[in-house]
Amino acid sequence: MRPFSTLRYEKRGAIAIVTLDRPAKLNAYNVAMRDDLYEALGAADQDPDVRALVLRGRGRAFSTGGDVSEFGTAPSPLVARFVRWQRDVWGRLLDLRAATIAAVHGYAVGGGMEMALCCDFCLAADDARFALPETGLGMIPGVGGTQTLPRRAGVARALDLVLTGRGLDAEEARAAGIVLRVVPRARLDTAALALARRLARLEPALVAGVRRAVRAAHDLALADGLDLERRLAAATRRRT
Repeated sequence: MRPFSTLRYEKRGAIAIVTLDRPAKLNAYNVAMRDDLYEALGAADQDPDVRALVLRGRGRAFSTGGDVSEFGTAPSPLVARFVRWQRDVWGRLLDLRAATIAAVHGYAVGGGMEMALCCDFCLAADDARFALPETGLGMIPGVGGTQTLPRRAGVARALDLVLTGRGLDAEEARAAGIVLRVVPRARLDTAALALARRLARLEPALVAGVRRAVRAAHDLALADGLDLERRLAAATRRRT
């Protein structure tokens, strides 16, 4: 892998750690970070040793979303959209073979909150703040938030948060189902790595089967979901 300018990538045994590294910009997401994330997530997905991945931010925030200084700077909106489709970072994060954990502190705003929602689990420091302010800027959230948030928090609460743009503190986000657990800021990394180690001890095929079955519960009729569960359970037994 080439050196990354906007993030740090490291491995600790079966755990990959991706640290967003634009602290002076509160880890705002720019084109360079998009490219770095796409490559880093791809590297983790292709590494058979990686069974869990922790996504975190350096400095005072997890991520404040898209870098507004780059808005409108693309030479062609059509080219920009094509490149974005070609480098589907969020699809890659959602489909990652490894279990994923967002370790959120400070601000997780706009695309930063949506990035955390793309992970299987979200642990939050007690100073974390979540918000989707895009509609106040005349935009619809574009990093999957209109799909991932209702699946975590329900349709009514998702509409409230997206349309009003109001923020949630860490405990409110936990109560809404967005955050799994709230811990003191000083313990966030320790808690995220402990969960990652627990997940990494599981067989990858088992993790993949459970994630597929649980996610399908939102989209399938109960009978179809139960049938999928039975088929995945049988396939997992054959592998073990």
